[in-house]
Amino acid sequence: MATSANPNGAVERIVIENAAIATVDANDTEYASGYVVVAGNKIESIGAGKAPEGLANVVRRVDATGHLVTPGLVNTHHHFYQWITRGLATDHNLFNWLVALYPTWARIDEQMTYAAAQGSLGMMARGGVTTAMDHHYVFPQGSGDLSGSIIRAASEMGVRFTLARGSMDRSEKDGGLPPDFAVETLEGALAATEETVKKHHDASFDAMTQVAVAPCSPFSVSTELLKQGAELARRLGVRLHTHGSETVEEEKFCHELFGMGPTDYFESTGWLGEDVWMAHCVHMNDSDIEAFARTKTGVAHCPSSNARLAAGIARVPDMLKAGVPVGLGVDGTASNESGELHTELRNALLINRLGAHREAALNARQALRLGTFGGAQVLGRATQIGSLEAGKLADLVLWKIDGIGHASIADPVTAIVFGAAAPVTLSLVNGKPVVENGTLLHADEDAIARSTREQAQRLARIAAES
Repeated sequence: MATSANPNGAVERIVIENAAIATVDANDTEYASGYVVVAGNKIESIGAGKAPEGLANVVRRVDATGHLVTPGLVNTHHHFYQWITRGLATDHNLFNWLVALYPTWARIDEQMTYAAAQGSLGMMARGGVTTAMDHHYVFPQGSGDLSGSIIRAASEMGVRFTLARGSMDRSEKDGGLPPDFAVETLEGALAATEETVKKHHDASFDAMTQVAVAPCSPFSVSTELLKQGAELARRLGVRLHTHGSETVEEEKFCHELFGMGPTDYFESTGWLGEDVWMAHCVHMNDSDIEAFARTKTGVAHCPSSNARLAAGIARVPDMLKAGVPVGLGVDGTASNESGELHTELRNALLINRLGAHREAALNARQALRLGTFGGAQVLGRATQIGSLEAGKLADLVLWKIDGIGHASIADPVTAIVFGAAAPVTLSLVNGKPVVENGTLLHADEDAIARSTREQAQRLARIAAES
């Protein structure tokens, strides 16, 4: 689909040499000094030592001395629109935080979501994310083409992208948390979701844009929306995403309303399966984890957000041992103001060591796998991205590890996980540079900063007036 070629039709190559390489393949193959050859939008070859001689049509050679090359990071859960409501309700648990912010979020429009998506995507891309996702579920009436604005921002940034087209139909009058004017009808949500999938989803191997069906959460959608949403996704051949088992309050809500816990409720509505992934999954008992493992239901682990909202510590080591696919998520930046995924490598490792497994919970390579191959599994793209292997798409990152922050750490993977956030010297998505020397190539960071500040102030004014 998107293969770089010169005017003569020959595939263009980029050669990266003299790098430490962590492939994150099935054998965790690593090279102390090796090469990667990119041909068009795919990895052509990878190995130890120097690249093969006599390669044709090499348009760029990168001396990656002092760098670690890894697969690009894969973000599995986010809410881009929250970029313009950061720093609010900073001392709330999840339910109180939602009640405090829903009235403001319900005033967003297309201009705001576009600016917020630019901010969210730019921050992630600068930090090594090559595949992003956004779970957008707030669609006020008359707000414009919100899904289209988010997809446009991702396309302009040059990152691979999954839009989880969310929805809510359970408002305050139905016992839910969102204001009545902030939700869609069951029929409207399903119709709009189907339209979004048909308009934007690309099922091809090297797709830059995909769409998932994503009702928001058990406490903001009806049982019928969950059931019909699952049927819709499977009829259209796309994945399913929602929030699950995030807090003790959610568990209590499910028991009171449905007479069962979140996992059993999801199973009863068709929401367990290898085409499903759920955000958070903090409060999971042994039978919940077994059900996820049995059905290969994926988990988006969001350690910083879980800590910010005092939700608890997800049982990631137990999930991994059971065979549950687990990736990492930034989550919305109203509950993780940094908006970066590479810091989640470190936070996932550290926070899980506060749990029952202590120092044996996760190691550096497991954390890197969560942020790369694990994320690709969760998004259903493990055959295409998530590891550095010949034939896979050329989504990769060069981390600078010879500077003051990392040079005295002998092991490169330990350096980027345990150490400070490493600078990104080069990031390729689909074989094309997106970041160079920590700077976005396809977006003006100062302009994005101004735009997001203006839209945040505009939203605050509109919410106050309402």
